[in-house]
Amino acid sequence: MNVAMLRSPVANAPVRRPRLFAPLNEPVREWSGRRVWIVGASSGIGAALARQLAARGARLALSARRPAPLHALLARTGAQALVLPLDVTDAQAVAGAAARLEAEWGGVDLVLWLAARYAPMRAHDFDIAEAHAIVDANLGGVLNGIAAVLPMLMRQRHGGIALVASVAGYRGLPKSLVYGPTKAALINLAESLYLDLHSENIGVWLVSPGFVDTPMTAANDFRMPALVDPDEAADAILDGLRRGCFEIHFPKRFTLWMRLLRLLPQRLYFMAVRRFTGL
Repeated sequence: MNVAMLRSPVANAPVRRPRLFAPLNEPVREWSGRRVWIVGASSGIGAALARQLAARGARLALSARRPAPLHALLARTGAQALVLPLDVTDAQAVAGAAARLEAEWGGVDLVLWLAARYAPMRAHDFDIAEAHAIVDANLGGVLNGIAAVLPMLMRQRHGGIALVASVAGYRGLPKSLVYGPTKAALINLAESLYLDLHSENIGVWLVSPGFVDTPMTAANDFRMPALVDPDEAADAILDGLRRGCFEIHFPKRFTLWMRLLRLLPQRLYFMAVRRFTGL
């Protein structure tokens, strides 16, 4: 008996135990003809990924709430793509877009889920309506996406999904009263999905950006350390996919410090955050 092989309790299929230093996901090195659905593609990192993947020959499906920016993006790049406008908080709309994608393409190789909502918020200006809207978009929207694409991925037994969280989900931060917890939930969700789906030959990636210069972060009224532009962010994501990472975090000059702060005892963590932010 080959001890490196086990039986899946779900599908009774062979499961390979990953070697200690092997990539946690299958490296993605070739994009030509690869079917990629980008949700949240109208601006920022999503638009940058669309431009870069189009240049590399990927087959693209692009989603956002409004179709006009998606068509404008395609006009600027000269690329062709399926345009699937949707509101991620509308489960039926997300399911309908996934069904159309499967009908047109016969499946999908990678779903990049970037759609999110952000508003800086602290306890003294807590807004329950905005809080619900952030949770509905950032967590509820992702769950709608998983419900729509997971059956397709399970039927294929290949492909995968990348969830864009944030280093704001590592630990509590000022002005991230609701946004941060939704991203913390995505970190937990991605880890749980990986444990369930890796043995089914389905990839799961967690993307944890630092500060990226996008319309979303334009709402911040504080200095954003190690700010990168969307093209730099897209480069980092594609490099992480090429290397077969599970978590893709960037820029390292910032995120490595944030990962170190996760290890501090609470008293020291609170002291450090107050000192560095002045809040």
